[in-house]
Amino acid sequence: MTPDEYVEAVLDLVERIPEGRVMSYGAVADALAERSGRASARLVGNIMARHGGAVAWHRVVTSAGRLPPGHEREARSRLRAEGAPLRGEGVDIAAAGWSPDEGM
Repeated sequence: MTPDEYVEAVLDLVERIPEGRVMSYGAVADALAERSGRASARLVGNIMARHGGAVAWHRVVTSAGRLPPGHEREARSRLRAEGAPLRGEGVDIAAAGWSPDEGM
């Protein structure tokens, strides 16, 4: 998979995350690792920062449920509107976490 194909795969997966659910950067990387040969949460974060504006970027959080840095207020507002379970300053990842194995 080329770097451009990986960017597209990340964005396609993020678009599949249902409303009110989230994935961590690492979970996105892990979900694509077998077919991409890449497994870097940091790379997914960089892709989201550079190309994620057209997808549901607010549904990708840290493994601890922290919201995207610098966009916490907007992400919280969007997740709240979708009915995502929030906890403290982030999202309840145990309750809101989603895997592509679950389907939509």
